[in-house]
Amino acid sequence: MRFATTASFDNDYRRLKPEHKQQFRRVVADKFVLACDEWARRAEAGESFVWPASLRVAELVGANGIREMTWSFASPDGRATFQFVTRDGQWLCLWRRVGDHSVYRKP
Repeated sequence: MRFATTASFDNDYRRLKPEHKQQFRRVVADKFVLACDEWARRAEAGESFVWPASLRVAELVGANGIREMTWSFASPDGRATFQFVTRDGQWLCLWRRVGDHSVYRKP
């Protein structure tokens, strides 16, 4: 799985406190990347996939194909939005927003 970011994500990320950036990166490296690889493997095989409960991944209502992931439950209330797209025949996880609940206004 490859990853990319939107300009909105990049702007959000720059505004995170250093310790929040570290928390986000740790969750992504320790859990999210592996889950995405498994999601892609199962998608290619036409199999269903259940996200690890600790990531609280869910599709956003009214935002076709955009999902949310919770990377922290307290200080900060960390959320990120993403979607899967294909580029050059490969799956790509496109990070859209990162921060708190405000990311849901324009996911």
